[in-house]
Amino acid sequence: MQQKVRFQIEGMTCQACASRIEKVLNKKDFVESAGVNFASEEAQVTFDDSKTSAADIAKIIEKTGYGAKEKTEDALPQPEEAAHVSWRLWLLLAINIPFLIGMAGMMIGRHDWMIPPVWQFVLASVVQLWLAIPFYKSAWASIKGGLANMDVLVTIGTVSIYLYSVYMLFFSPHAAHGMAHVYFEVGVMVIGFVSLGKFLEHRTKKSSLNSLGLLLKLTPTQVNVQRNGEWKQLPIDQVQIGDLIRANHGERIAADGIIESGSGWADESHLTGESNPEEKKAGGKVLAGALMTEGSVVYRATQLGSQTLLGDMMNALSEAQGSKAPIARVADKAAAVFVPTVVGIALLTFIATWLVKGDWTVALMHAVAVLVIACPCALGLATPAAIMVGMGKAVKHGIWFKDAAAMEEAAHVDAVVLDKTGTLTEGRPQVAAVYCVPDSDFDEDALYRIAAAVEQNAAHPLARAIVSAAQARGLEIPAAQNAQTVVGAGITAEVEGVGLVKAGKAEFAELTLPKFSDGVWDIASIVAVSVDNKPIGAFALADALKADTAEAIGRLKKHGIDVYIMSGDNQGTVEYVAKQLGIAHAFGNMSPRDKAAEVQKLKAAGKTVAMVGDGINDAPALAAANVSFAMKGGADVAEHTASATLMQHSVNQLADALLVSQATLKNIKQNLFFAFFYNILGIPLAALGFLNPVIAGAAMAASSVSVLSNALRLKRVNIE
Repeated sequence: MQQKVRFQIEGMTCQACASRIEKVLNKKDFVESAGVNFASEEAQVTFDDSKTSAADIAKIIEKTGYGAKEKTEDALPQPEEAAHVSWRLWLLLAINIPFLIGMAGMMIGRHDWMIPPVWQFVLASVVQLWLAIPFYKSAWASIKGGLANMDVLVTIGTVSIYLYSVYMLFFSPHAAHGMAHVYFEVGVMVIGFVSLGKFLEHRTKKSSLNSLGLLLKLTPTQVNVQRNGEWKQLPIDQVQIGDLIRANHGERIAADGIIESGSGWADESHLTGESNPEEKKAGGKVLAGALMTEGSVVYRATQLGSQTLLGDMMNALSEAQGSKAPIARVADKAAAVFVPTVVGIALLTFIATWLVKGDWTVALMHAVAVLVIACPCALGLATPAAIMVGMGKAVKHGIWFKDAAAMEEAAHVDAVVLDKTGTLTEGRPQVAAVYCVPDSDFDEDALYRIAAAVEQNAAHPLARAIVSAAQARGLEIPAAQNAQTVVGAGITAEVEGVGLVKAGKAEFAELTLPKFSDGVWDIASIVAVSVDNKPIGAFALADALKADTAEAIGRLKKHGIDVYIMSGDNQGTVEYVAKQLGIAHAFGNMSPRDKAAEVQKLKAAGKTVAMVGDGINDAPALAAANVSFAMKGGADVAEHTASATLMQHSVNQLADALLVSQATLKNIKQNLFFAFFYNILGIPLAALGFLNPVIAGAAMAASSVSVLSNALRLKRVNIE
């Protein structure tokens, strides 16, 4: 049986490390697929659990030279520890200070500012023989794994400079006269700059890029819980399902639950993306992480930790951020051959410079500069960094993408297919007119009772409207048995004392409606009813458009996205709604198979299609689309099939999702361009001697930070 497991990876230094772990895992016959995300430092592995286990896979990863810790779905993602400057980095930076002063003096002609060569040797030895050991370990592990990483380049370059300087200081003919040219500062400063760059990169990845830390802060650490009739302040981990919890004004809800008493207003924007607070009163639901902006409530905990909607969102976000977008393959392919290629270029640079200049010292400096400048970190961070920020931005707007591939595909969408009921409209239709078949044995009240008896077994908004209307009339609804749903047509059931009742489309109930003078029948949704295959009447149900639907359609059209309505309702109703919204493509009387077939036609015509729906009948079309969106709280099969979930039942959130995706893909392309351009420009400059190794080291560190900074710009992108 296939099983998916996620690991937190420790010890990766660049994209080559991630590629190496992927290569090792994907060679195993029991691994179906393995992806490693350098930015989130996470591996996602799908494997055959009849042949191996998660623990064995962790051992395989550890044999490649990295740490691997399994991440479970039952527990919430843990907050990352704040990144602190280690003593090793502090010492490195302190040792760099006298060399920085010396180099500054040399730039203005004050060579006496540089410390004596012997002291340079001592400080460089501390760095090269002790503080640089993590670089050597990583480089050796990488070489053993058959795929060189960034630390291989740094190690070759700095060790070469160090050994050259030692030779010149103690063994060259010039050493006795004090005229030896040494470059201890190069190795010291390259190690220092690269280490500082790694720290800044690590801190950005763990804090600014990831939205999980902000979500974790939404759960209170202490809560007021009733125990043995008394209110006590307890840690959140001591709360149990069924406990009564009190949340006052300004406090956050600790668990999903049902309000027992009290009332107020709660801000649930962290889950829904809706900025307006919602009213809360007895019998209503509260969600973990919500902020009580007014009032006070006592609620009974029904879900805790990872089982809450907040916990589910955090686990979904963590998994989605750790996945890889297809465009990342560009960086993966480049990183796989990058380091060996750079080593070859450095060797050619050394030989060519020596032949041209006749000075192997200059040749060595040029070669080392090539090694140091050509860091694949920026390339490896280009895609995952933008994905992590983009995913976080989407979540803030109430959009949950299942993975990075879905987000990338959403960026290409140029056609959107929308269901009508519950998507464009409120999904809360009301009975606008009733028709009873002449000479029928059933009057209007009987029609309501019989229809409600069957429809109370259905979850469709039209069914709920009929049941509510019957209850509002104070009618007694009879029992119904053996209810069966006919997808896309209606529902049947045996009603006590009546017979076999069908409720659904007119043709399903074998009803031919007469021509009505009341225009509502032309634009309303029709639910016809029959008893023992004999039609007895019908209901016309009207459903108002959502307040923001017209605005959302306008946004989609403004960005060049074609909009289509495909609904099971009659053509007249669908065309009426389409006319109100200015939508040119409207299809009614669509079965689930029809919707899926039409989506396939659009794809065949070259369109990249997004489908939005919330019902069982939408599942085939959701599966057929390039990317699909389900409404939270709709049918489980729709949510399971869809590529992303919209927390609000709003097309505006769909527009947000597509525009966030477009901004993210644009950012990825910018990052990839910068990373490639940096190396295309930097390597020739280093080879020709325009960049010394120290400047190359600083530039290399700056390149990664620049890519991360560009990714962070996504947080401020306007998606109107």
